[in-house]
Amino acid sequence: MNRSSMIHSPMKRRITTLGVLLCALASSAFAIPTIAITLDPAAAGPGKFAMEEIRRAAAARGIQVAASGETAPAGATLITLAVGVPAGSDATAQSYRIQVRRENGRASIHVHGADAAGVMYGGLDIAESIQTGTLDTLKDSSHAPYIAQRGIKFNIPLDLRTPSYTDPSDAAQANVPEMWSIDFWREFLDDMARHRYNVLSLWNLHPFPSIVKVPEFANVALNDVWRTTVKLDESFDNAGNNFVRPEMLAHHEVVKSLTIEEKIRFWRDVMQLAKDRGIDVYWFTWNVFLHGAEGKDGITSDKGAPRTIEYFRASVRETIKTYPLLAGLGITAGESMPVDMGGITKEQWLWKTYGEGIRDALKDTPQRKFRLIHRFHMTGLTEIRESFAELPCPLDLSFKYAIAHMYSMARPSMIDPVLPLLSPQLRSWLTVRNDDIYSFRWADLDYARAFIKAIPGADKVAGFYMGPDGYIWGRDFLTKDAASPRQTVMQKQWLSFTLWGRLAYEPDLSEATFSRLVAARFPGADIPRLTTAWAQASRTFPYITRFFWGDIDLKWFPEASRRKTGYYNVRHFIEGGTMPGAGVLNIIEWRNGLLANQKPAGVTPLEIAATLEANATRALQALPQLRRDGAALRSNGKEYAATLADIEAMSHLGLYYAAKIRGACDLAYFDKTGTPTKQASAVRHLEAALRHWKNYSDVYARQYVQPVLYNRTGWVDIPKLTSEVAADVQLARNWKPGTIDETGIKRSGTEAGFKK
Repeated sequence: MNRSSMIHSPMKRRITTLGVLLCALASSAFAIPTIAITLDPAAAGPGKFAMEEIRRAAAARGIQVAASGETAPAGATLITLAVGVPAGSDATAQSYRIQVRRENGRASIHVHGADAAGVMYGGLDIAESIQTGTLDTLKDSSHAPYIAQRGIKFNIPLDLRTPSYTDPSDAAQANVPEMWSIDFWREFLDDMARHRYNVLSLWNLHPFPSIVKVPEFANVALNDVWRTTVKLDESFDNAGNNFVRPEMLAHHEVVKSLTIEEKIRFWRDVMQLAKDRGIDVYWFTWNVFLHGAEGKDGITSDKGAPRTIEYFRASVRETIKTYPLLAGLGITAGESMPVDMGGITKEQWLWKTYGEGIRDALKDTPQRKFRLIHRFHMTGLTEIRESFAELPCPLDLSFKYAIAHMYSMARPSMIDPVLPLLSPQLRSWLTVRNDDIYSFRWADLDYARAFIKAIPGADKVAGFYMGPDGYIWGRDFLTKDAASPRQTVMQKQWLSFTLWGRLAYEPDLSEATFSRLVAARFPGADIPRLTTAWAQASRTFPYITRFFWGDIDLKWFPEASRRKTGYYNVRHFIEGGTMPGAGVLNIIEWRNGLLANQKPAGVTPLEIAATLEANATRALQALPQLRRDGAALRSNGKEYAATLADIEAMSHLGLYYAAKIRGACDLAYFDKTGTPTKQASAVRHLEAALRHWKNYSDVYARQYVQPVLYNRTGWVDIPKLTSEVAADVQLARNWKPGTIDETGIKRSGTEAGFKK
């Protein structure tokens, strides 16, 4: 044996062993060398989107994709996406079936979709199995939507002259240019489809001047996109009035130069992108606002004037005719609508404008699928039905399901009086408002699953759309150290959107499905430890909001323990009410029962505090090891660190609320009895609350911009609020027994929002 052979023999053996291993991996189903995709033309745009998602996932894992028309090599996995389900299969719209055959060393995967959307969802399952490395374990399965229409509520800041309800906020102002970016909408709609949302509702006070030309009112349509350069404040009203002030118009910038014709083409393109992802687009308005139109072509501020009614009717007609892909309109008899609209009622006015406008538009295309959604808000069902009796398209209602707080109880009770009024012939959508969490990456699978499963059935509910009023789900402008372009909020809070969308389609989807997605996002992380801590920290929000209730965002923003008029101190907590139907005792009820040696039915404040503390403590205990694991993360390390920071922040917030509730309980007891030890205990708890708030503030401010202006919540400055939290301690030290007069306590209650 020569010297070279002697030296390199061990190395040769190692190389040979490695080669055998690599060959084995290459021949395994996990590392498929090639896939070939066949797409049924009937699957149209959604099918093409699914095919591109499969290609993208394959490329990310180094898997080759055979070119269209190319003969697939031996051993390639054949994927077929086709419209048409086998006999005996579920043919519900959006449903699909996956069939897997493995013979003679070749796998064939066939997606049968009931329609193009079903094909797309089946194809997205295939893409996900490639992404998560589980294509080799894919089995036959059937899938159908649990909730047929799963939507996003998007308050859209189109222009200074046509504001949304959320425009007096930093997020809205920063996002004005993004609303006219096709790249933004492509990213947004791509993610909607991936997460199985199929409705995009765009909410604006008066969008028509920015989206349509009306021949009879030629001077109303707006060219270009304006944004004010005036620094906004929290003095705007809460009902959409005076959102366009003279000084804002006098000091503006043109953020994009577009003619009205170009704007129309833009929104047609957006709607086509949506259609190609199985998404229906709706415009929602607040009906009576005339931003951008008042003073033009004879239009005055008189909403009941014949000329104003003519303008609205013509605008509705032209909007429907201009956008053949528009699925419907949403209206309300709510904000700023007087009872007397020029001698007619609110509902009669809505019929003369929106109802007649729809009838005009559909006159020549009666076969067109179109829908009117009438929000069940500040109105009565009887009058709606009488006024819209001649509507030539389906009519649905819409109800604020948990008012403004989807993160409260899995089964809100507010809809109970409405349910007997609903039927398969008159169903309601659910407006699922998230004015709880703007900053953080929330993720609690169990809560989301329970919430979805508790939604009333399809005989009562047509679907839902979720979203905030005080924030914009556009690009994220809260994060300090952000990439360019900034992530969308949906990209940042990806797991939250995944949970809500995927569970709304399939509520029994396994925990393993989401664990695989997290593992693919953070390869190398301890996924059980991460997802458990994430869920525990996320539970801060539903527990605190069911305990301390303010029905709308004006009254309760849990990220900052405040409302628009300011911070909620310990006295507010003593006197505050709990969420209706939550089965939680408020502090006064608890105290009075305790002193009477009785225990009223319900969860006590101290039990809420104990739960908040337990969840937060366990989450914080997991963080040191999770952070050590981050050093070995193979990708997405920055996002992983930001996620852990969110977990830490939500946990410190939970500890703050736990200590504050305990302090409030002791102070309430002292108020009635004068027991000095209870006052001392209250002070200690509130000192602990201050420490937890400082920790919360430190973590929050490292990651997020402060202060921030939110619509209807006003200026939020977590670090600055520390002085208010500290004042609670002194308040407890100075407290005099008998301060609380139970007969003088006034709680805000919960809006009903409808009449029979």
